[in-house]
Amino acid sequence: QLQASGGGLVQPGGSLRLSCAASGSIFNINMMGWFRQAPGKQRELVATITSGGSTVYGDSMKGRFTISRDNAKSSVYLQMNSLRPEDTAVYYCNARTYSSRNFWGQGTQVTVSS
Repeated sequence: QLQASGGGLVQPGGSLRLSCAASGSIFNINMMGWFRQAPGKQRELVATITSGGSTVYGDSMKGRFTISRDNAKSSVYLQMNSLRPEDTAVYYCNARTYSSRNFWGQGTQVTVSS
């Protein structure tokens, strides 16, 4: 129901853009966002954006990552710049409806390495 794409291998300092599209079976989406999980660590917030465009970022992502959204396409995007090895993780797309139903994508691997 959430299809993410755009992960891959990038060198430190490089950029990647993640995309996630919600299928038509998910209605009335309020918030969309990205979380990530590195091996041996808990899942953490990357960024979220509401249908009105309000954003929240994890502390280590501020100034480097930009989240955006296309409500008409039920899609969310994450532009990641100045990537660091510690950004290596599986990135998960998330969507939450106005009725508080929560949906997760399948995850896309981002590896930052030289």
